Amino acid sequence: MVKKAEYKYNIPQQDCILPREPIFKLEPLFTKVGLSVFPSRNVFIGNEIRGADDYYIISKPNTRYHSSFKPYKYPLYIPHEDTLVLSFQYKYYLSEIGKSFWSKDFNEYSGKDNQINLQVRPIADVEFGYDALAKKPLVSALGGTQVKMSFRQGFSFAAMLVGGQNQQPFFLDTTLKRQKILPMYGQAYGNNYNFFDYTGYVSYTPKNNKYFNFQLGREKHFIGDGYRSLLLSDFAPANPYFGINTNIWRLQYNVWYSWFYDVSTANGVKKDFTNKYGTFHYLSYNITKNFSVGVFENIVWRGTDSNQVRTFEVNYLNPIIFFRPQEYAVGSPDNSFMGLNMNATIFKRIKLYAQLALDEFYLKEIKARRGWWANKQGFQLGAKYINAFGIKGLKLQAEYNQVRPFTYTHGLVTQNYGHYGLPLAHPLGANFKEFLGFATYRKNKWEISCNGMIAILGKDTANTNSNVGQNIFLSYNTRHSEYGHYTTQGIKTGLVQAQLKFTYFIIPDMNMRVEAGYLQRSEKNSQGYLMHNPYFFVAFKTSFWNEYRDY
Repeated sequence: MVKKAEYKYNIPQQDCILPREPIFKLEPLFTKVGLSVFPSRNVFIGNEIRGADDYYIISKPNTRYHSSFKPYKYPLYIPHEDTLVLSFQYKYYLSEIGKSFWSKDFNEYSGKDNQINLQVRPIADVEFGYDALAKKPLVSALGGTQVKMSFRQGFSFAAMLVGGQNQQPFFLDTTLKRQKILPMYGQAYGNNYNFFDYTGYVSYTPKNNKYFNFQLGREKHFIGDGYRSLLLSDFAPANPYFGINTNIWRLQYNVWYSWFYDVSTANGVKKDFTNKYGTFHYLSYNITKNFSVGVFENIVWRGTDSNQVRTFEVNYLNPIIFFRPQEYAVGSPDNSFMGLNMNATIFKRIKLYAQLALDEFYLKEIKARRGWWANKQGFQLGAKYINAFGIKGLKLQAEYNQVRPFTYTHGLVTQNYGHYGLPLAHPLGANFKEFLGFATYRKNKWEISCNGMIAILGKDTANTNSNVGQNIFLSYNTRHSEYGHYTTQGIKTGLVQAQLKFTYFIIPDMNMRVEAGYLQRSEKNSQGYLMHNPYFFVAFKTSFWNEYRDY
């Protein structure tokens, strides 16, 4: 029997599009449906969703919920004894816009094996901006839809289709002109960066089995508790994958197999993209309800190239091995990578988190402190503070990231830690130090947020064969020396970015909102370059994924 509950925080339900209501008393809209009805449904990984997640898990920590792996599995997202499933959560609101989209249950009693839940929701983003540096107006617009269907027997299906155009201020437009690749959507076409993208999955949890879930789809994954991830982020476009999720006791184990593209030599011609593959393992252990540790490992290898034809390496299908012994056993030159993720909750107000990324690790050289090029590591430290200083709805966050030169690179560019011309981990690549700060205050349907970034990175000398380790799409074989490498070497470049944004949520359950804001980007380097780029914008949005402008 599912009991009624009062919610101090707006906890994402079902599709998790109840993102930003940290102080909200939720009256159960309501059904007789239990959590077991949707054992195979994913919860999306957008930062708005993480905001609601933070308020919940920091104030009510437990040993079942693993916060560091996204997308979440819905049954584990909220403890069974403390929630209800809202099967008609969109019905009232959507009737206001013509009932064109809906969420509906068929045979809604949880005891029936043929239960089906269907959700169809609109996606529409329109942004009008003014670039004060380029002195021109900008318009970005996208439209699409998302469909989700869940079956009582443990099957779920989801698909999202979006398309449109994406115009960005000068400081991002220079990069887009060169690559014609949008971080969210992949390949762009034309001067207005037109695009079309799709994601989705088919998910299955065996009946009467609470331990295993199997998925096949095209999506993104994110590992960590921070805004950035040094292990795996959602910055690069989505990719095809097959994954297995296992939950036993306080352990969660995820293994998935991915298909990537290298576009470094394709010049935007899709037929010239080359295949690359990856296998990922992530084991998370909730030692207590307030402290969790996760271990990450992966390996990336090239597929077809001009010298050989290679497909998926069957030796990497074993879901329980460590890659290093297996890599040596097959005589492989493939690119392996390891990491550690930790988080701790204190006072039911503060969450501390950290990551350690190890691309190469040779203790003798680290102790020698000679700046060996292959000491390729990175670390992250961060903290989140909810209802800060006793002010309900105020959330503060601070984060520091640092990555040494040549991290994520490989001797073969086709085997670097990237996909579709973009990094799979941090957007800045490597060879940088970064500090991030966030302040968000929410009251009722209003929100004000202020975000800031200060970063120092070392860049290559323009129009030369320089390789100082920041650009992960250069081979580490082109380095200039064996020793003497340090973080931010090269052309020392300072990035400062701040954004102030006001948001009003028209329909919070749909994440339908209007936004107005101001963004300022400044860049300065040791060779005298100086750029200040102010950008003003107003927008109407219903999207629920991350869109990064701070890279």
